[in-house]
Amino acid sequence: MTPPVALSIAGSDSGAGAGLQADLKTFAALGVFGTCAVTAITAQNTSEVRHVHTLSPGLVVAQVTTVLDDMPVASVKTGMLGDAAIITVIADLADAGRLPNLVVDPVIVSSTGTRLLDRDAEAHYLDRLFPHARVITPNLAEAAALLGTAIRTRHDRRDAARALGAAGPEVVVLKGGHPLPGDNGDAVDVVWDGTRCTELRAPRIDSVNVHGTGCSFASAVAAGLARGLAVDEALRAAKAFVHRAIRGSARWRLGAGHGPLDHFGFNQEEPT
Repeated sequence: MTPPVALSIAGSDSGAGAGLQADLKTFAALGVFGTCAVTAITAQNTSEVRHVHTLSPGLVVAQVTTVLDDMPVASVKTGMLGDAAIITVIADLADAGRLPNLVVDPVIVSSTGTRLLDRDAEAHYLDRLFPHARVITPNLAEAAALLGTAIRTRHDRRDAARALGAAGPEVVVLKGGHPLPGDNGDAVDVVWDGTRCTELRAPRIDSVNVHGTGCSFASAVAAGLARGLAVDEALRAAKAFVHRAIRGSARWRLGAGHGPLDHFGFNQEEPT
């Protein structure tokens, strides 16, 4: 049986915990053939990002269109885009109808605190790319940066999801990697579908190995859409996948900082 195909448009993580490496691992773990277009090359590990080199918009587009012209891409996930010029050319492709089932993860700052998007590019997500997305998956820090507001409470989180929904995506998932009062020990994501807010919950796992969690969630959503799942089904499946992956690597000691996830279930007692 020929697998469905997904495309990751993202930056390369030399430590392979996040970025397109995490995307490709997630696609493979979920039975989807992964393709990729590299937007930036980073020199990073679990503790730091030492160098970032953003590629030219033309080269990014050439990678994307070369894959699209040959492969039956069923979903597309964007991660680190780096600057306004790359966001613009990807938005142009989306506007032309070339990026099916688009999942946008607006990567702005790395988990180690390094900024991965030019400040003047943030508005381009809101104005150009979000209107074409089926799903956007910002975390709390990214949502706060995009909206220019603080998110400190559960009420703030819901308001932020609604505000981002006004930019035009079909569904907003405001990822809750950082706990807020009232989460009651759970990792809580707020989902806004244009009509109502709901929550995705899973017990929070005590682990420092959470590098690439956001990338993996967004690419798991894209994998679900590539496999023909409805958006709500894809979100639930992605939440369960990331929860298992965090649990699997909780005791790993790979690197001195925030280690990677167990995408392939190496430490699961039973195959998942």
